[in-house]
Amino acid sequence: MQTHQLYINGEYIESTGDDWIDIINPATEEVISRTPKGTEEDVEKAVQAAFDIQQKWELTPNIERGRIVRKLGDEIEKQRDTFIDLLQEEQGKDYELASGEVDLAIDYFRYMSEWARRIEGDIVPSDRENENIFVYKKPIGVVAGIIPWNFPVFILARKVATALVTGCTIVIKPSQHTPNTAMAFTKIIDEMEEIPAGVYNVVTGSGSEIGNALASHKQVHMVTMTGSIGAGTKVMEAAAQNITKVNLELGGKAPAIVTQNADLDLAAEHITTSRLANNGQACTNAERVYVHESVAEALTEKLKSVFESKTLGDPRKDKAADLGPLVNQDRFETVDEMVQTAISEGAEVVTGGGPADVDKGFFYKPTILTNVTHESTIMKEEIFGPVIPITIYSTLDDAIEMANDTIYGLSSSVYTDDLNEAMRVVNEMKFGETYVNRENFEAVQGYHAGMRQSGLGGADGKYGMEDFLVTQVVYMQYKNNKK
Repeated sequence: MQTHQLYINGEYIESTGDDWIDIINPATEEVISRTPKGTEEDVEKAVQAAFDIQQKWELTPNIERGRIVRKLGDEIEKQRDTFIDLLQEEQGKDYELASGEVDLAIDYFRYMSEWARRIEGDIVPSDRENENIFVYKKPIGVVAGIIPWNFPVFILARKVATALVTGCTIVIKPSQHTPNTAMAFTKIIDEMEEIPAGVYNVVTGSGSEIGNALASHKQVHMVTMTGSIGAGTKVMEAAAQNITKVNLELGGKAPAIVTQNADLDLAAEHITTSRLANNGQACTNAERVYVHESVAEALTEKLKSVFESKTLGDPRKDKAADLGPLVNQDRFETVDEMVQTAISEGAEVVTGGGPADVDKGFFYKPTILTNVTHESTIMKEEIFGPVIPITIYSTLDDAIEMANDTIYGLSSSVYTDDLNEAMRVVNEMKFGETYVNRENFEAVQGYHAGMRQSGLGGADGKYGMEDFLVTQVVYMQYKNNKK
């Protein structure tokens, strides 16, 4: 069993606290590592280190920072199998998704490195004679990155690559459930002489203590967090003390609308992918289906067939397993409680409906529920598990109204071969992303952002990078000696 340390100012150090957090393999329920439960004093050291080196890193030529960011991707690729194995062990991902996440992280570092030469300002006309107005884009400064447990490799890449290429320093807090991949990445950082000490720092521990200390710190200039609405609210409250910028990707309750003009085989395939990816533990997962009454029975049967074809297993022992376990006991119990509540409210189980028959591990059967009303709890609250509730609608107006009736606003989808229906949904849905006839999954060059309580700001591509930059305007008056 590995015991980790904090990483501050280019060195591995012990925490100032005495407490530890055990990391559990969710497939076997065995302790696989432990990390320090960091303290506010540890956060102070990490932020100070990042703050002290910020100006030097900011003045490093963009092209140099770009080369470093690209090299980070190359180094992950050299250890690809190690990262895949660690990810499966600590988070329970099936092999296909784990390998896909690691490859996406590699691609993200390489993609973001290419922005080094593309961080551009502007020159705008002045109303005065003999004056130019220059618009500069500069790094925001010290960034606190709070990483979730559901995509610990990719979202680390999303935050670290963007911070470093824009000239920001960073302090990250990995999830207390999945820190092993972050610590493997930290070893890569530690061995790269090109990165000055203090540019990248890691403090492990609980979200409530470390996250709050980071968000409320006067020398942190932006907090970027991926997590729940509750955690995001606490981050905003802490950041408000210093008017610190927040970048938040929070929960989702993605609706999937299936019209009477949909290709039902395609819809069943992609809704399944969108629901069961990472065992339903993603903010963008399809969380609820609204299907037209004329095709509801046919779609349900097709979904049932695909759901029941999925196999469960320990992903490290069975590469062919489609689904691994849920991340921990709390998530396992919460998912089952939501399913049982839905049944008590009148929902009918088409398939699944309870824990898998295993001796160890937090495995839950892929579950489909019908006879679910739009007002039911399971259609309102985020499930974060392999469960899909289905509601029937009569008109597209009804479907759009129900889909938009939520506190969330991250992802959504529609399945139809009618262009007019597709365009209506795209234009009337109040979500940051809408997928048409495909699974819910964003592109690194796109823009991943939510509306309403799904978050503030965004990530990926040009627009996501801009959150890590501030704008400085220079009014340059000059003498014109021309006679």
